[in-house]
Amino acid sequence: MSDIKVIIVDDSAVVRQVLSGLLNAAPGITVLHAVANPLLAMERMKVQWPDVIVLDVEMPKMDGITFLRKLMVEHPTPVVICSTLTEKGAQTSVEALTAGAVAIITKPRLDLKQFLHDSADELVSAVRAAGGAQIGRLTSRPAASPMPLHPLPPPVTVKLNADAILPPADARPMTATTERVVAIGTSTGGTQALEEVLTALPRVSPGIVVVQHMPEKFTAAFAARLDSVCEVRVKEAENNDRVLQGQVLIAPGGKHMLLRRTGAQYFVEVVDGPLVNRHRPSVDVLFRSAARAAGANALGVIMTGMGDDGAAGMLEMLKAGARTVAQDEASCVVYGMPKEAVKRGGVEKSVPLNAIYREILQQL
Repeated sequence: MSDIKVIIVDDSAVVRQVLSGLLNAAPGITVLHAVANPLLAMERMKVQWPDVIVLDVEMPKMDGITFLRKLMVEHPTPVVICSTLTEKGAQTSVEALTAGAVAIITKPRLDLKQFLHDSADELVSAVRAAGGAQIGRLTSRPAASPMPLHPLPPPVTVKLNADAILPPADARPMTATTERVVAIGTSTGGTQALEEVLTALPRVSPGIVVVQHMPEKFTAAFAARLDSVCEVRVKEAENNDRVLQGQVLIAPGGKHMLLRRTGAQYFVEVVDGPLVNRHRPSVDVLFRSAARAAGANALGVIMTGMGDDGAAGMLEMLKAGARTVAQDEASCVVYGMPKEAVKRGGVEKSVPLNAIYREILQQL
């Protein structure tokens, strides 16, 4: 299997140097070029087209968003955004995800070199995920050539499961209630997939809780973006928010979100804790809490994403009496999380992305 070929576009010489070193050191990844702006990138790409572009968003001569949109029209290519951890950077990066980028890597303004070294595993995983993304499914035009999903290297850190946050549901049947809840989990490719699902929902829809793998500070901008285009209300979840009809709660980046029940009503709990399946928020944590708190009153939906986060929790939801649905392979950007959930037996049925909203409305 050939290496994933990468071009880095960032106006910081330090970022270019460090990212090039980290990616070239990873098995199966080769950095073709590291350039200071999109105009230089386009010159290099005339000679050899990359499999993945790692792109800054704030650059001279041509900003990253303009370059990304041009790219997605002329030659759709997987793009990983490398953005600063600021409110402005978050808003711009969410705009980039909407335009077709598949993932975000964050960088601070201070101690940049050390931060990038500390985030090496995240960076490599994002590039590998992008290398396997079916990017044509994010755009109106098909990709120039579909790329195989490159295998991940063996994990280098301990992988915790949802036991690190809360115990599994017991076997007692859940008391029925008129309140229903939908729990959605997604990752790579999920920003656009979620927008397609949520914009299809009418104002009167079941209460929805969502984990989208996304860094801290970015989820508030993402929720605001969705809220501006949806009939349902969308907000970044806060501790003790009630799950209401016509409202979608997005788990904040850097925190786990759990569903809990008081009487016939559902609330969310936003908590700190270790990474679960190397993520915080984790889909498995949300799904396990839904199995415990809602049982048969819940619908679990697992959508496009790399890895297996959510697969174990979806099986727990099914065993607790919940309905479970997965996005089908044909409509996924990365058929990793849904595939693993199907393989473990936690999925009742798989449906195309454009049919998921109908499954959600059946919860009314």
